[in-house]
Order: sequence, then structure tokens, then C-alpha cells
Amino acid sequence: MLNVPSQSFPAPRSQQRVASGGRSKVPLKQGRSLMDWIRLTKSGKDLTGLKGRLIEVTEEELKKHNKKDDCWICIRGFVYNVSPYMEYHPGGEDELMRAAGSDGTELFDQVHRWVNYESMLKECLVGRMAIKPAVLKDYREEEKKVLNGMLPKSQVTDTLAKEGPSYPSYDWFQTNSLVTIAIYTKQKDINLDSIIVDHQDDSFRAETIIKDCLYLIHIGLSHEVQEDFSVRVVESVGKIEIVLKKKENTSWDFLGHPLENHNSLIPRKDTGLYYRKCQLISKENVTHDTRLFCLMLPPSTHLQVPIGQHVYLKLPITGTEIVKPYTPVSGSLLSEFKEPVLPNNKYIYFLIKIYHTGLFTPELDRLQIGDFVSVSSPEGNFKISKFQELEDLFLLAAGTGFTPMVKILNYALTDIPSLRKVKLMFFNKTEDDIIWRSQLEKLAFKDKRLDVEFVLSAPISEWNGKQGHISPALLSEFLKRNLDKSKVLVCICGPVPFTEQGVR
Repeated sequence: MLNVPSQSFPAPRSQQRVASGGRSKVPLKQGRSLMDWIRLTKSGKDLTGLKGRLIEVTEEELKKHNKKDDCWICIRGFVYNVSPYMEYHPGGEDELMRAAGSDGTELFDQVHRWVNYESMLKECLVGRMAIKPAVLKDYREEEKKVLNGMLPKSQVTDTLAKEGPSYPSYDWFQTNSLVTIAIYTKQKDINLDSIIVDHQDDSFRAETIIKDCLYLIHIGLSHEVQEDFSVRVVESVGKIEIVLKKKENTSWDFLGHPLENHNSLIPRKDTGLYYRKCQLISKENVTHDTRLFCLMLPPSTHLQVPIGQHVYLKLPITGTEIVKPYTPVSGSLLSEFKEPVLPNNKYIYFLIKIYHTGLFTPELDRLQIGDFVSVSSPEGNFKISKFQELEDLFLLAAGTGFTPMVKILNYALTDIPSLRKVKLMFFNKTEDDIIWRSQLEKLAFKDKRLDVEFVLSAPISEWNGKQGHISPALLSEFLKRNLDKSKVLVCICGPVPFTEQGVR
């Protein structure tokens, strides 16, 4: 009866995974932490067994190395000896052995595509897979075939043409001072969240999310443009217009030359993560161990993270790039708390708990205002179409599992006309752990459709609210519809044991 979005929100590969089949960690031996692994990679020890040589690996050779003490795995064409990493792998040795002596790319993408394996395993690199010679494209010839920025239909892959959405295209036109790139998605559910634009120097990159695919325009521009640009979406016809400002008012003979994967429609699961450097603008304490970070996008980037989706933050730590997923939030739940007022389209906010014995968050907490953090493009499958005609919305959150609920609350209370009731049950250890308690209470007082209940597992004796952990007894009263046949959505987020128990 209840619509528990176990496969959609949070995203399947997110740390906020709802589904019970998510990745589980195994206890590691003493001295086998991530920092211990980084120290080992810096020790100078030969981790490949090849004394620094890189070799070309055939399929036959790869298959021979399929034991725990001799385990080679191929990821995206590169072969790694992961035997030294076995005892350091949080998912356990058995998980790695599933790909022993074979191409583990698909398995890797299913479980933790966001992990920066190139950096983590760079000292374990054996070499490249041997491949048959391929005929390289002559892009000079390809450029001659371009007609108003559109490549011939013959270059559309059969699979995507048959199974994917209608194949998109692009065009461009210019005035004396402007260049407009028009993308024709041939879809009607396109909005500003659907398009991500990055341009740096002469490289222009536009990713359009079309259902489960990504349409990429990747061009080396023929002339220089200014940093700032504008993006407009005509939702009724699925057209996107990106308006660039020329640095010099001269006529362009052509838009530019194609770069990697230009004018291609790629399944999102097959695309790598693209990062841009964002500047830390502010950092403030929210609780004793949780901070609100505000990052500013580069002026040459357009990126809006859709509701229910996440991004990855990347930092170099002791010479290794470490990546962690986080769900962006709004600057606050109430406009009166936003000081100063910052435009939403240039700033991204994160509520992040600092684990002082951890590796990533202490480094993040040590950043100074003006420092930079790499931020990926968004990932996730949650669609706001789930909110259509919604009447009852139930939110279950534990700790920083509250973060995806922030944008959901803001959207639900302002953009769902059919909504009758929103109920949030927020689980924490103590009162001091409750994120934005004052704002939640004020929002509930201001909007009578919202009910908020705080549940503490280790309260002080004076606490008068609910106590304990997630349980059928707590949920049976909480999950009551406004009407018998009302349309319901339940969202749950928190540590894996919490979400698994909640779904059960």
C-alpha cells in the first residue's frame, strides 16, 4: 500500500541506499584502514610483482591470475594486481574475487563506480589490456561532414537508436556578439536540472540528461568566449539554448572541432564522473559535529542538482584522491535564516557530519575559505514525477540521512498543490545531534500541513519526546494516511541498518 521507493531514492550506488541489497562492509584487521593502505602505496614496496614494468595483458594471461594471492582485475582496459589490497578492501576479499582474472568493470560500476580506483590502485597497475588495432577517426574529415552542427544519422548507434529515446541533435547560430548553441532533445520533460554546462579555455562541454542516457556536446571552440553565459529551456518543445558571449565581435566560420565523445548519446551507467573545482565560500556550525558548507560553482559552469540526487566531493589526501558522495541541501528551510541571500544557481550547500577519526571529513573541515573542492556532476534516479498528485508524504530520517529530505520538504510545501500532509520522523542520539531543530519547528508552526517528530535513542531524563530506535510500534502510528485512498510516498534515509529495518 505504501510506495517505498527502494530502487529510486536514494540512488542505487549512493551511500544513502534504501534497498536491503546494498553494499555491506566487513570488519577489517588492525592496521588495514584506508590510511594504512595509502601508507603502504607510498612505502616504495613493489605491489605488482613486476618491479616497476608495465606490460600488455592478453585475455589468456589475465585469466591465469584468479587466486587470492595472485589476483589481477581489469577495470576500463587497465589491469591491476589487487592481491596486496585484499585485506584492505572494505567490501571483503570475496567481493574482489568475483572479478578475479576477468574484466570487472561492470561489477565495479554496479557497486561503487564513484571510487577513484585510478588513484587508489595506481601502485598496483600491471598494464593495459591488449587490444586489436582500431582505425582512428579523422576528425578533420568529420568536421567537413558537419552540417549546421549536426552529424549524419549514420553515426547513431543501432542500439541507442532502437532502444533509447529519439536521438537528439544540436545546431548553432550567431550574432555579432553572441553564439547560441541550440540542443533539440525531442523530449518534453526537460528543465534546467537536465543540462550541465562547463567551459574552460576553448573547451566547451554540455551534458543533457535524457531519460537514462546522457547526450554530450564536447567541442574545442574555434574562438574565445567570456566566462559567463546563460541557459534557457523551452520545456514545451524540449529545446535548450546556451548563449555564449564572444570575446571579440568577429564572425565565426565554424563552431569548433569535436573532442572526445562529441555528439554522442551514452547510457548514463557507461559515463565517467566529470568534476569541476568549486570554491569554499562559507562554513558554519549547525550542531557540535555537523557543518553547513557553501561552495561556489565556477562562473563558467551551469549545474543544478535535482531533488533526491547526489554529487561526489573529491579531495587529495596524502597524495591520493579520496571521493565521497553527499546530497546537496538548500541554504536553509526558511528564507529568514538565509544570510546573506545567495543566488541558488551558483552555490551548492552541504550538511556534513565531521568524523574526527575519519579520513575525508577532517580534511574537509580543515579547508579555509577560498580553498577548492572538486564536485562531480549529479547522480541518482529519483524523479520529481513521483510527487504528482501526491497527498501524503512520509519522511523517515536518521542523523545526516536528513539531508535529502531538506529539498524534498522545500519542494513539497511550495510546489505540490494536491499535498495534504507531510510527516517527518527524525531519529537522533541526543538533542544536541538534531540538525536544524529550530528551523523545523518554525516551519511546522508556519505550515500546518507539516508534522515533525523527534525520536532520541540516548536522551537525557528530562526529554519528553519519543525514545528508541525505528520499530513497527513507532511506525504504525506515524504511517497513517490522511484519507483511506490517498496517494502516498514514503522516503527513508540513514545508516544501512536503519533503512533496512525501516523497509522491513
